[in-house]
Amino acid sequence: MFILSLLRTAWLPTLLLLLPNAYAQPAPLGLEQALQAAQARSRQLAAQDTAASAARDMALAAGQLPDPMLKAGINNLPINGPDRFSLTQDFMTERAIGFSQEFTREGKRQARTARYEREAEVAEAGRQAALANLRRDTALAWLERHHQERLRELLRAQRAEAALQIEAAEAAYRGGRGAQADVFAARSAVAQIDDRILQTDRDVATARTRLARWVGGEGADRPLAAPPDLSALRKLEAAGLQAHVAHHPQLALLARQEDVARAEAEIARSNKQADWSVELMYSQRGPAYSNMVSLNFLVPLQIDPANRQDRELAARLAQAEQVRAQRDEALREHLAEARAWLQTWQGNRERLANYDKALIPLAAERTRAALAAYRGGAGPLAAVLDARRMEIDTRAERLRLELETAALWARLEYLIPPEHTAMASAALEQP
Repeated sequence: MFILSLLRTAWLPTLLLLLPNAYAQPAPLGLEQALQAAQARSRQLAAQDTAASAARDMALAAGQLPDPMLKAGINNLPINGPDRFSLTQDFMTERAIGFSQEFTREGKRQARTARYEREAEVAEAGRQAALANLRRDTALAWLERHHQERLRELLRAQRAEAALQIEAAEAAYRGGRGAQADVFAARSAVAQIDDRILQTDRDVATARTRLARWVGGEGADRPLAAPPDLSALRKLEAAGLQAHVAHHPQLALLARQEDVARAEAEIARSNKQADWSVELMYSQRGPAYSNMVSLNFLVPLQIDPANRQDRELAARLAQAEQVRAQRDEALREHLAEARAWLQTWQGNRERLANYDKALIPLAAERTRAALAAYRGGAGPLAAVLDARRMEIDTRAERLRLELETAALWARLEYLIPPEHTAMASAALEQP
């Protein structure tokens, strides 16, 4: 008894402190928290950062002179006769050592450095494009799960009301006021709602899996917090849409790729001037002969620049113009796409207001009227079931439209990464 009393005294307070923590619910996952979690665990962003760092290292290396070359060898070694394989008997035999150095022009080295610097900017622009896609896809997955869970709650609430209708139909049948067919009809209506709940459970699980792709399994299992305000966009209006879309990360990526193409054109232009090399050689002969020193200069001969260097430059300039044309076309495509999204989003908001103002209240009134008539013996149960089915379909369609509108909001809201939001806002405020 003493031991049991000691255990109670020592461990009971600790157990009482641990039990609330053991059953504590995880904190709700908000949309902004989901975006931060997705960004923190993204490997694509880390890959782009690594690519940018690699390009900067290459830019530093490209600005240096080529490494000198050490040369060592034996010249004019006799292989037959009395002096064969002798390093000292023949006066022409030389043991030579030397080095050569190519002196690349400074302008060419600067052009190569600039090319890799532009390559680093391409990687940074690629990171912004990846970040924009990540934030958009994460928001879409979060919003999809949120609306699927709301649809499931709606169906469960309607299922509870429909179950009460079964009890009413059975009571009326037992009392001789209703037909047995009404009982089966009420049970059929509940079975249909159960089927839709099962389908919605599957959709919720799928949405949770999609969200886990971005925030991880632990984050996707947390309950969701309330959604943000989906009725407004960050300073995005139809009048300033073109200035906003001009900062699209895909367009920025194409612009940086154009800079790379033009930097390669500058390298091709610098190749029209040949680099020269110098070679210094020390040759040792036999003890009876003098040692020698050789100094040579090497300059490439550009014998056909019109079909070599000029052609290469023209090709690089054409590639730059190709990327420029692709960027102009992409701007038109993204602008048209964003305008269509904005127009659809605005139209859907008007439709949602109509659902809240007219369609849903009318459907609910019809259900109440049909139910009151049935309870008063003035209407059939089929009218109640039809009205309830129509109300469920109307509310579900409203949720479907709300999800579509939320998806459009996410595509427009996260069209540009946060780093470019200030730039886009400044462009919109310019007269």
